[in-house]
Formats: sequence, C-alpha cells, structure tokens
Amino acid sequence: MSQQDVYSQPEEKPADHVYFPQGGDWEDIVSEHAGSGDETIVINMGPSHPSTHGVLRLMLEMEGETVTSIRPGIGFLHTGIEKNIEFKTWTQAVTYVTRMDYVAPLFNEAVYCMAVEKLLGITDQIPERARIIRVLVMELNRIASHLVAMGTGALEIGSTTVMSIAFREREMILDFLEALTGLRMNHAFIRPGGVANDLPEGGLDHLRDVIKWLHKHLPEYAGFCNENPIFLARMKDIAVVDLSGAMMLGMTGPRLRGTGYDWDLRKTQPYCDYETYDFDVVSWEGDDAYAAFRIRQAECWESLKIVEQCLERLEKTQGQPVMVADKKIAWPAQLSLGPDGQGNSNEHIKHIMTGSMEALIHHFKLVTEGFDVPVGQAYMAIESPKGELGCHVVSDGGPKPYRVHVRDPGFHHIQSIPYMCEGGMMSDVVVALASIDPVLGGVDR
Repeated sequence: MSQQDVYSQPEEKPADHVYFPQGGDWEDIVSEHAGSGDETIVINMGPSHPSTHGVLRLMLEMEGETVTSIRPGIGFLHTGIEKNIEFKTWTQAVTYVTRMDYVAPLFNEAVYCMAVEKLLGITDQIPERARIIRVLVMELNRIASHLVAMGTGALEIGSTTVMSIAFREREMILDFLEALTGLRMNHAFIRPGGVANDLPEGGLDHLRDVIKWLHKHLPEYAGFCNENPIFLARMKDIAVVDLSGAMMLGMTGPRLRGTGYDWDLRKTQPYCDYETYDFDVVSWEGDDAYAAFRIRQAECWESLKIVEQCLERLEKTQGQPVMVADKKIAWPAQLSLGPDGQGNSNEHIKHIMTGSMEALIHHFKLVTEGFDVPVGQAYMAIESPKGELGCHVVSDGGPKPYRVHVRDPGFHHIQSIPYMCEGGMMSDVVVALASIDPVLGGVDR
C-alpha cells in the first residue's frame, strides 16, 4: 500500500510514493500508476517463482526491461529453528540446525557441533578418525552443493542438459551419504564429540566408486559451459560486484573469491585439520556471475582432491574410535546401519537391556536429560559452499542451549541483490540470484 515516505532523512526530499508489502489492494496500486502517466512497472517476482532458489520475494520497479529498484522480501520460510533449539538438548539441536541450508546440511551440523565442543573444552579430544570423516562428508557435500548451484543456474538461462547431469553426479554423492548416515539429507550425523557412526561395511569401496565416477564426469561441465557463447553472453559482466562492494556487503565464498581475493577459512582460519590437507584456494578475476561459476567448478576438483586424501587416511585409521571417550557426552552411544536404516547396534541394545543396569540408567539419562555445558559463549566459523557459515552458542550451564544464532552466508548475500541488479535487465535478475546461491531455509531459519 502507498503511504508517506517514512524512510526519508530530514535533509532528503520525500519520495512521492512508498509501497509496503502488507495491506492495500493490488488494484489500487495498478489504477494509481495508470493515472500517473509514467512508464514505471511494479512486478512481484515470487514468493513462488521457479527461479528464486526457495521462497523468496523480489519487488521490482522497472522502466521497460530495466530494473530501477529491487527490494528482497524474506521470511516466507521462517521455521523458528534458532528458537526451537532452546527447548532441546545440545545433541537434539543437531536435528534442527541440519535443516537450515538443506542443500549443505552437513556444514550446519559441523559448525554447530564445533561451537559446542569449544564450550565443553573438548576440541582437542575429538578422535582423529571422526575429524577425517567430518572433512570427508563436508567436502562431498560441497561438491553436491556446487552441482546444485551450477545446474540450477544453468537451467535458469535455458541449459537443461547441465541441470540433468549435475543432479546425476549429486545422486552418486547422496547415495554414499545415505549409506553412511541412513539419510540422503538432514542427516544429524555429526554430533558433539564426533560422528554418529563409522563407515559401514564396504564403505571405502563405495567411496572409491564415487571418486572414480566424479573423475570421469566432472570434465563435462567445462565442455558444456566454459566457452559456450550463449552461456558467456548471459554470465560475463552480469551481476558485477567488485572487491570493495563485496567487503562492504559482507559477501564471502565464491562471490568474494570471484573478485580475485583468495579468502577461504579452511586456509586462513583452519579447523578439522584442514591445514594438513593439500588443496588450493580458487580465485578468479571477473567480479561477475561467470567468475562465481568458474570458481564453483574448480572447487569441485579441489574438494575431490581432499576426498581422495580422506580415503587414504581412513584406510590407515580403520578400527579407531569416532566419538569422544567421555561417555557422559558421547550420545547416542553405539549406532549401526542395517537394512532398516539407522539405529542402535544390536550389541549396544543387548548390553544395556540384559548386561548392565548401570549402562541402561546412564543411557536413559543421557538421552532424556542430555549433558550440561559450562556457562559461557563461543563462536565458530567454517567455509561452507556459499561462504562463511558461523554459529554463536551461549550456555547458562544447563543441558539446553540458552541461545544459538547462526550467521548464514545467504542472509548477507541477499542484501547484495539491489547492488547487482539495479540498472540492469530483468532477465539478469535470476542470473544474479543464482550467482550468490542462497538457500532460503538458511536465510530465514
């Protein structure tokens, strides 16, 4: 609805009209513009537009095909994850955070658990094999996330083939993650203290098959896109953000590295032993959507290098623990994967049900009440496929978080849409949006 300009500063001339998303009637807006005599068109893109990477609303004002003003509207996918966590134990909260950026759920789990481990003071006690598995699943998830970004971004400019093959490779990765965690997405696999379970029988052979498949098929993306004249015309010099603009807007990840600045938290602020892995940080001089695409494409290869190193380390550490030794934190105690999916192992059930009354009591209290975390607060940041993913946790000394707040990179990147799009063409809005690869589950939380 139209109201007086409540946003104008005292020294500014108020705008003739200000439109708010709530209230009013679309017919009134249309008739008002029809009588104004100008050529401005007001368009809603979303909240259910197929190119919005989630439930995002973009309010566009246009002169012909040129975007003169664009305002993002978020909140349509708000699930109250951060608030709900306050009513769950520290371990149960993993099932909530994994549902934020649901395209890269394992990164949500990792950053939350590492923040909790900071508060517990057990960061250095996490078993080596658990750290290797965390790196493995994160890097496989990074490839899967980049494939979604490249595939959907290409589809939005008309390339259905790239979309098809991107999801083909992603399926191979999700099959492996399902075999490991019992679920294709929203795994709740990484837990405070380690991971829920070790690789299943035949897991290393399955991983070798995935690596072999990716080596065979990843080159196809360069062949389809890198020198394609239509692809270049739609991507180069579109959605331009230079280094100063990216820093000003809090942009991280591929869009920041697309300005030539090689900032990657795996190198600059290492965690999970990333400093011991051999890989390169990919940057690109371009400042545009094409630079972000090329970075994601190259990062798939770098992640694959890390996955291969994880395979070698997993071969050397077979049989080692995957959860911290402190049984007052290690929950669930023993998991295994059978034909019916994820659950407690038969050996563990036999132990707590028939072998030890003390073990049964401990298991019951750990599951129902959780463990206490010392009073304090901690912040942890990792390099997700989209950029810096941060988690701030606060404890009042009890078994449930007092506060958990997540810095999702997509939330910060959404604010760059006006910077990238105003003055450009309407057809370039979806290209700009794809270049930042937001997932609205993470944006809204």
